[in-house]
Amino acid sequence: MFGKKSATVWGKYDTVLCDLDGVIYEGTDAIVDSVETINTFISQGIPVGYVTNNSSRKPETITDQLAGFGIHTAPENVIGSAKTGVDILATLIPAGSKVLVVGGEGLRSRVVEAGFELVGSSDEKPAGVIQGFDPTVAWTDLAEASYSIANGAKWVATNQDWTIPREKGIAPGNGTLVSAVHTAVGQLPIVAGKPEPAIFKTAVEHFGAKQAIFVGDRIDTDIRGANRAEIASVLVMTGISTRKEVLGVKKEDRPIFIIETMAELLADYDQPKKTKHGYSCRGAEVELLGNKVMVTQGDPKSIGALRAACAVIYNSETPIYALDVEPALYE
Repeated sequence: MFGKKSATVWGKYDTVLCDLDGVIYEGTDAIVDSVETINTFISQGIPVGYVTNNSSRKPETITDQLAGFGIHTAPENVIGSAKTGVDILATLIPAGSKVLVVGGEGLRSRVVEAGFELVGSSDEKPAGVIQGFDPTVAWTDLAEASYSIANGAKWVATNQDWTIPREKGIAPGNGTLVSAVHTAVGQLPIVAGKPEPAIFKTAVEHFGAKQAIFVGDRIDTDIRGANRAEIASVLVMTGISTRKEVLGVKKEDRPIFIIETMAELLADYDQPKKTKHGYSCRGAEVELLGNKVMVTQGDPKSIGALRAACAVIYNSETPIYALDVEPALYE
């Protein structure tokens, strides 16, 4: 069991930080095992924080959604990219400056709370532009942001997630909208959210964590960001990143732990064990024979096989493109 008195691998961690989309819920549905696992942590007195790149919604809206799933927490335990982005913007422009917001109500409210003046047009000469995602963002919003930035406004983006999971599938995220403005202005924004370390450090400071773990479903934001912030990274296979991505990931983006669902945080973590030609884990064995990565025992679709295969590949010091990985491991 996770906790300070635990004899398991999780025992040294005192705080659980996690993403929302793809970890706790997908669209309007809770993800299997997530609610029960989070509530177990809460009942044990283990702090749980929710670190999200979603800047369009207020923390209160997010906690209401979590309550609908059966998870009860305070709004201050939601660490969003809107707050981190506004904090960064406050270091770039004078207090009380005019700010043009591209995004939703959650971002606008944070800007107002910080004492800035909201404007809706480049004609009002904003000193700053802060850009986040909202489904209602239109071409005119991106155009006004571009005009303002070209005229010298400081530009902060809450996040650069290329995609977001929705009930119908994967949809374009804020990164695509930021890229559109970048194409127009020829410069890059300062980014507040994952994978930048700032939002993780905000979360750690809020909880006073000594040893935190971060659970996420995306390698490019969650795992990369946790690694950059020197927080133990846990990839849960319930969201965006695929088995193929995990097997071929760059060294700096490799997760420390890989779990199938959140429930695995409540039991000991089975580390891959070295064998003569590879690694074994949970009854699965994967070997490196020449340049071939092959499952020699167990179900290639199991989480044990994935962990063992990652251990084989990560420790081979051979570029992934030079390895012939058995397709059953990732298809």
